[in-house]
Amino acid sequence: MKRRRAVEALLAGLILFIGGLYVAMAHGNGSFGPSQDWPVYGGQPAQDHYSPLTQINRQNVKELVVAWKYDTGEQEGSESSPIVIGRVLYTNTPKPGVVALDAATGKLLWKFQAPMSGGSTTRGVSYWTDGLNSRIFAGYGHYLFAIDAKTGKSISSFGENGRIDLRKGLREPYERQSVGLTSPGIVYKDLIIVGGANPETHPAPPGDIRAYDVRTGALRWTFHTIPRPGEPGYNTWPKDAWKDAGAANNWAGMALDVQRGIVYVPTGSAVFDFYGGDRVGNDLYADTLLALDAGTGKLIWYFQGVHHDLWDRDFPAPPALLTVMRNGKPVDAIAQTTKSGYVFLLDRTNGKPLFPIKESPYPRSTVPGEVTSPTQPLPTMPAPFAHQGVTIDTLTNRTPEAHAWAVKQFSTFVSGGQFIPPSVDKLTVDMPGMDGGGEWGGPAVDPKTGVFYVNGNDTAWLVGLTKPPPAGSLGERTYQQQCATCHGLNWAGSPPAIPALCGIDGILTDAEIAGIIRQGRGRMPPFSSLRDDEVQAVVQYLTRYPQQQENRSASGEVSPSCDEGHVVPQEHKPPAQASGAAVPHRPTAAPAKTGSGVNDMPYETIGFRRFLDSDDYPATAPPWGTLNAIDMNTGKYLWQIPFGVYPELAAKGMGDTGSDNFGGPVVTAGGLVFIGATVFDDEMHAYDSSAGKLLWQAKLPFAGLATPATYMVDGKQYVVIAATGGQSSKEPAGGMYVAFALP
Repeated sequence: MKRRRAVEALLAGLILFIGGLYVAMAHGNGSFGPSQDWPVYGGQPAQDHYSPLTQINRQNVKELVVAWKYDTGEQEGSESSPIVIGRVLYTNTPKPGVVALDAATGKLLWKFQAPMSGGSTTRGVSYWTDGLNSRIFAGYGHYLFAIDAKTGKSISSFGENGRIDLRKGLREPYERQSVGLTSPGIVYKDLIIVGGANPETHPAPPGDIRAYDVRTGALRWTFHTIPRPGEPGYNTWPKDAWKDAGAANNWAGMALDVQRGIVYVPTGSAVFDFYGGDRVGNDLYADTLLALDAGTGKLIWYFQGVHHDLWDRDFPAPPALLTVMRNGKPVDAIAQTTKSGYVFLLDRTNGKPLFPIKESPYPRSTVPGEVTSPTQPLPTMPAPFAHQGVTIDTLTNRTPEAHAWAVKQFSTFVSGGQFIPPSVDKLTVDMPGMDGGGEWGGPAVDPKTGVFYVNGNDTAWLVGLTKPPPAGSLGERTYQQQCATCHGLNWAGSPPAIPALCGIDGILTDAEIAGIIRQGRGRMPPFSSLRDDEVQAVVQYLTRYPQQQENRSASGEVSPSCDEGHVVPQEHKPPAQASGAAVPHRPTAAPAKTGSGVNDMPYETIGFRRFLDSDDYPATAPPWGTLNAIDMNTGKYLWQIPFGVYPELAAKGMGDTGSDNFGGPVVTAGGLVFIGATVFDDEMHAYDSSAGKLLWQAKLPFAGLATPATYMVDGKQYVVIAATGGQSSKEPAGGMYVAFALP
């Protein structure tokens, strides 16, 4: 009996060792050769989007053909990047679900359907194994689900009947909190570490970073991104702001240094995005790259990229881990892209800049009650990969008429480059706008050369503030407080990314509109904070406007114009002063009241839309999108090219305009950069990584607005992408995955 037990113990130990060895190899930490899988969102925990595979290379890439397709049958977009473990590919479906496919054929192995009707954008899943058991973790709405990787069945012993409600533990009542997983959590040992997407307006919960036990779902640690009394950073907010301030959340995903046990967490802005009179101070840890002990959540170091953000300048993507040369010695580094088009390069161990960072002065705000930071940190190298402002000389010359129109509009705007504070009743030009420079797709890095590849958007947006008009009905008040930030007081939105709401009653039913408000869709988060009567009131407000107009004198409501956002409001008004640096003295400005659970900010946004010309093309000169290669050892560009086209302009000879692009690149040891990303031309591309030359492209069934994955099965290398469209409200969408390989 003793001998039998000894043999069983030896076998169990051997299984665990093999399992651990498999995980180490899959995560790129083994010494037995490079991974042929794509086991983590972003390729590896380092988020370098790199593959050592060389079967597809510069010489033969032009021979690529479609190897397989998988159609979910859903007419919605997806931004999911698959993971591949062994010969199984795991990915999201546009509607709440996960599929496991044979990675060599695209054959469906199983499908998990989440027990819910909708959810906001989900960009991938996470994988864990101990060598015996393996699990897939997927976030939909405010739930994190645990799924058996072999069967696709929910694991009922995890959390509450197979899922964790991420609203719990943030703030009470938890049912009124809004949070969802835009990007998948990252797995470290027996933990899954998650952030979440929060609302852009009050009320919003704090953006706590949390780690859960992968087996039980028990909460293991929490890091408060809005510090509580006694925690470092508490003095950068008004007293007791932690009770009702919101966001400073990680929606973009994380990177992990497995050997050091450090998780790197980029955060977004605090709410409200464009007015901070209730949060005077630098607002740690909003717009910050956090280095946390992955096992305990303890803060190791931090770097704040925007002080007192008023421009929605979230860190938009996971950082990438790389090694660069400094004074002839290798230095382990971390590179963080930004919506400003800058890249911050820091020492991975202590957060110290590897290129000098200058605190640059900026004007004070003219908005009553606002207190802006006097400076913002800007790296001296590399140079930004997006333009930093708009002048008359950089306006569109697409046609003489478009130029004249843009000049006339521009003369009415406040301008001056990055970090000019919003004004009241006047539009300010933000360049690059809220959808770039860098976006959520993130960069790719060749670890052998230190070359960094990043795609960027290079178009201007308009933002401004106004005192909201007197609201008559509950629906109008709720719309102004929760919806107008993106869709505008005039319902015009900012097409194509943010749809106009005029005529929505002819497109969606009341129940469908209510479902989207509650569950979210695409880039729109769920609004769990709204009561049922508030949701129904917004639905009525959006769909019963003709009847409301007849009763306008009784309700006092103001008619939305749906003017596509081309009308500019009137003049602006007086000033206020700025505050401070890091953690020292508490801000003294009186905060606005937000603890009531409603958005009672004194200002709403006008603008928050693209600066488009009279034909709805960007009103600035191209390129409107770029693909860039930067040597991070020197900070110098190797190449920069326009990326993306408008097919109708290309047909007229304007083929190098660049365009909006979403989703990131993948770089391989075969000398290639694979990327889809372009919104309007539905193309998959392969570029020479050393020269930026386009070597191959293929038409996709819908735009490939996701980061690809590349892997090898049975000796054959594949490149797969979610080709589902859906970013543009004017473009079709469908749930298709397409894999390419050599014949």
